[in-house]
Amino acid sequence: MNVDRENPAGPGFDPQAQLARLATPERAGRLRHVEHIPARAAALCPWPDWVAPPVLSAFTTAGIEELWSHQRDAMDRAHAGEHVVLATGTASGKSLGYLAPLLTAAVDGAGAASGRGATALYLSPTKALAADQLSRIERLAVPGVRAATYDGDTPLDERRWIREHAQIVLTNPDLVHHSLLPLHERWAPFLRALRYVVVDECHVYRGVFGAHVALLLRRLRRIARRYGADPTFVLASATIGEPAAHASDLVGAPVQAVTEDGSPREQLTFALWQPPETDEGGRRSATTEAAELLADLVEDDVQTVAFARSRVGVEALAAGAARRLDARLHPGAGAELVAAYRGGYLPEERRALERSLRERELLGLAATNALELGVDIAGLDAVLLAGWPGRRASLWQQAGRAGRSGARSLAIFVAADDPLDTYLVQHPEAIFGPAVEACVMDPANPHVLAPHLAAAAAELPLTPADEEWFGADMVAILDVLVARGILRRRPTGWYWARPDRPGDHVSLRGTSGVVSVLERRTGRVVGTVDENSAHSQVHTGAVHVHQGQSYVVTELDLEEGTAAVVRGDAGWTTQAQSVSAFDIVAETAGADHGPVRLSFGSVRVRTQVTSFLRRLPGGEVIGTHPLDLPERVLATKAVWWTMTPESLAAAGIDAVDVPGAAHAAEHAAIGMLPLMATCDRWDVGGVSTALHPDTGLPTVLVYDGHPGGAGFAERAHSVIVEWLAATREAVAGCPCEHGCPGCVQSPKCGNGNEPLDKAGAVRLVDLVLDSLRGVERP
Repeated sequence: MNVDRENPAGPGFDPQAQLARLATPERAGRLRHVEHIPARAAALCPWPDWVAPPVLSAFTTAGIEELWSHQRDAMDRAHAGEHVVLATGTASGKSLGYLAPLLTAAVDGAGAASGRGATALYLSPTKALAADQLSRIERLAVPGVRAATYDGDTPLDERRWIREHAQIVLTNPDLVHHSLLPLHERWAPFLRALRYVVVDECHVYRGVFGAHVALLLRRLRRIARRYGADPTFVLASATIGEPAAHASDLVGAPVQAVTEDGSPREQLTFALWQPPETDEGGRRSATTEAAELLADLVEDDVQTVAFARSRVGVEALAAGAARRLDARLHPGAGAELVAAYRGGYLPEERRALERSLRERELLGLAATNALELGVDIAGLDAVLLAGWPGRRASLWQQAGRAGRSGARSLAIFVAADDPLDTYLVQHPEAIFGPAVEACVMDPANPHVLAPHLAAAAAELPLTPADEEWFGADMVAILDVLVARGILRRRPTGWYWARPDRPGDHVSLRGTSGVVSVLERRTGRVVGTVDENSAHSQVHTGAVHVHQGQSYVVTELDLEEGTAAVVRGDAGWTTQAQSVSAFDIVAETAGADHGPVRLSFGSVRVRTQVTSFLRRLPGGEVIGTHPLDLPERVLATKAVWWTMTPESLAAAGIDAVDVPGAAHAAEHAAIGMLPLMATCDRWDVGGVSTALHPDTGLPTVLVYDGHPGGAGFAERAHSVIVEWLAATREAVAGCPCEHGCPGCVQSPKCGNGNEPLDKAGAVRLVDLVLDSLRGVERP
């Protein structure tokens, strides 16, 4: 079938008919569930009287003559000075909830001492989102309103004008950290008139990144008060569990939630799809299956975005779909119609792809969540999700990319071969029922709090009264910073004591830096990899894929932060192998439950990448090669449990089988944790042992993969019974005999998934659950 570019699916798109075309007899059994999310009528409200006439005129001229109920509720609360979070569905017009009060304040001049009107600061996690909001404000053309983006790309000669004249500044947390707060004297007129702070896509701020942003917002509030301002915070979020609690933790003050969505919505057909079993006993990969579905949809002229969980997965998905289209249509058709989009691309590459998608030159795009929070691309017909994206908020954010122009839409979740995905296709209520997971973060994490205290002291000397912003642990951490020569204590407070800037020593996004991937022959920057992933992704000998092109890493230089590559298809893939161990530093919480002890506390995890495997496309290992990389030590938080050998033996687990049972239980538990917390399995790690020197017992441990902890392990500790019950069901319900990626095998296991004992894992988890529930075992 040739693609008809003049007759797009558009408003006449029939998702159910399209799904029937995909679910052919040859694919029998793959379509596991179909959820028809019905259309919803709008709940309309009139505009409030307080909106400035020029603002109201601009919106009504743009065709917005009435509001949806959640927009009216949020803007009324914000106008009244109440911190508010608007947590409604994708494409529900959340931006109107904050734009109306921001623009009105700018027009009315409320709180202004300089005559330019009240000011507002808009924070988004991506530059693209800030650029989109600026474009919308400029299209409204409210007389007298001056708005501008201010980020690392802003020319120096424009920055002064923005500081002195702009009423609405659109930027990101990184700019606030590195520029606005350290140079707050230059921003004094803006800060003096600061009426609103908007935190868009606030569900993104979780874990360590969330803790950094929470402390950044406390620093911002502290400096604003220095200039006599007390801004109102308006936050926008995708649908998450407990949005008010999450927003309050971010801001450091009570925030009210608006969650009743009054926007209209066309019908969404949401399918759960499980790839078939392979002859080797596992299942076909979600990436391969999604590539085939993407090719089918593009061939039918259905404009589709396919989300994959990793950069490698995105490249493989796009390449797989392109190959199929080349074979079905004509050579080169795949490159014309399908592309990849992910982090690590250069800005000009991303902008070109976004433009091609908007103009419908591209019909298929494979993307990471770099697009999930990117530009507002309307009119897509379908979304494929190759594997669970890690969070329900991400799932609905990605699914919401389809149907944004008001047409019916199709979303297909393609299950990966791991415990959580397998569980979800068997339990649709876990996706479509009430939210279970919660955003978690820990602003009290000393690894995060200490550098922010140093930065705050450089901005304005700290005094004991600043415990209001930074908590009761502030003074103890300040004493450590003084002892290290980072701060100086004086009778009037704590002062920054070094010649450099404190902000240069901390990355808000929780990474210690980036490694540049350089083409050896030309010196061209191919892309970037965060430093924490470099050991496993761009070690010497690794195969690295960028925009469908394969490269082989010839040298990783950790001191220089570079990985040299040569272009060419090696004909195999690589997988790093590692060894891990842990030391228990302190048990913060612990309790005995019969033969089981459950604990939470601080640990040191020691990990070293020791070798890598070379695999042929079919998975066959053709070589193991040693690596000489340094050990990495992570001080973090963990949840762990121990079991007595006698109780394990009574549960039917012989001593020789304990390592495999504990290892399998550890893998499965990690795989199921995203059901309970807004993490994915790559945010956490695990170690298990039949005899740990610190406990003297068989021990299973799950830890946060971030220095100081990110809150995930603490959340796991608080919901241990629900978490392990779902884990047990996922493993016991898997039809495989000895264990597979759908239950106990892990894609990131440094030990090659050996040893694993599926039956033993079920017995071990049963023992732990019975003990926690107080059930007497015979």
